[in-house]
Amino acid sequence: MDARFLGIADLTEVPPVAVVVDVMRAFTVAAWAFARGAEKIVLAESLDAALALKARHPDWVALKDGPPAPGFDAVNSPGLLRSLDVGGRTVVQKTTAGTVGALAVKESPLVLCASFVVAEATARVLRARGSDSVTYVVTGEDGQADEDLACAQYIARRATDAGTDAAAFVRRAAGSRAAFELAEGIRQGVHPDDVALCLEVDRFPFAMVAALEGSLMVLRPLR
Repeated sequence: MDARFLGIADLTEVPPVAVVVDVMRAFTVAAWAFARGAEKIVLAESLDAALALKARHPDWVALKDGPPAPGFDAVNSPGLLRSLDVGGRTVVQKTTAGTVGALAVKESPLVLCASFVVAEATARVLRARGSDSVTYVVTGEDGQADEDLACAQYIARRATDAGTDAAAFVRRAAGSRAAFELAEGIRQGVHPDDVALCLEVDRFPFAMVAALEGSLMVLRPLR
């Protein structure tokens, strides 16, 4: 199984299979939302688009990166999401990296959104599909975010060797700039547990598949 690791800006063609990785924190948050019963997640192209969707669907839950803002129900934090009631609801998510990466490959036949908490479930889908080539979209820091690259490389290894150990990959992620900035409170909209929650391996048994539904890119759990 050929694996390519590309930043968002490096995508020049539509990959047949794309795994979009955002560990800290978009696709850790998304997994927590599904674990707490969310029906689906709409990946918004902009803050204005997210607010427009929320205006049309007041019962939807809108969340964003950074500090709280008018019109949004939550911020992009797994620690904070744990106390939010999303059971049976639609979540609208707009982040600076993860949602952008997923939308960049929206024409791909298979788009998986991933982080450490759903790593094995994601690898299991890839093993079952048996694809010749998989493109891993490393969303953070223009494709250089070590937490995203470490997770992508871990999933790629797991896809061909189910016995691959996560420890070295998690250590890399723990030493990343994102982990430091979250732990030190440099980023806003952060819970003290966020880094630890983002570094949990295989907490959830489902993968997450994104696909166009009409004009919207929608993420759903695949159990």
